[in-house]
Amino acid sequence: MDHKSLSLLRKEYRNSQLNESDLLPDPFQQFNHWFQQALAAELPEPNAMTLATVNEDGHPSARIVLLKEMNSKGFVFFTNYQSRKGEELEKNPFGAIVFFWHELERQVRIEGKVEKISAEESDNYFHSRPRDSRIGAIASPQSKRIASRQLLEDKFSALIAQTADSFIDRPIHWGGYVLIPQQIEFWQGRPNRMHDRLVYSLSDTGVWEQFRVAP
Repeated sequence: MDHKSLSLLRKEYRNSQLNESDLLPDPFQQFNHWFQQALAAELPEPNAMTLATVNEDGHPSARIVLLKEMNSKGFVFFTNYQSRKGEELEKNPFGAIVFFWHELERQVRIEGKVEKISAEESDNYFHSRPRDSRIGAIASPQSKRIASRQLLEDKFSALIAQTADSFIDRPIHWGGYVLIPQQIEFWQGRPNRMHDRLVYSLSDTGVWEQFRVAP
């Protein structure tokens, strides 16, 4: 890698700005406003988000997951409960998610507690998925070491054959989580790295406070 060339990579952000007067009173409303703009801009997978978790030793890990619902409680995603992130959330039920919409020069950072959603909600989403995706959720021992790709493919094919005429139930080790935000930051890129960062923070009294932090 040419480290000199890498150090010269930079882009000036000039698309927009974010002022206190632009913020809606509620961070969920503000997120939805920005998300609708991301949809209108036809960005690729605007619901893709980085999810960070921490294990019992304080070591972080992060990966991309997809936002599947935003409700009055928080931000919902689905996964295998026995995966690395599932095991980490079981022991340390807090996480952070980041959306980065490069074309709009925006990111949203969200931190909070993570809880499992109800079995009924997980069932409803699981049964809305394409059939092969449901089988894939059963076939894959997510995050566990496997001997080869072929073994995974063979298990998937066997399940396809076994369930040809069957209703596929959601496995109990697969379902949804909701991240309940305690703080949400809206970041708008600006020239000269003088970015706008406006934060909503949930107070002890349950009121969303708004403030600006330095870039």
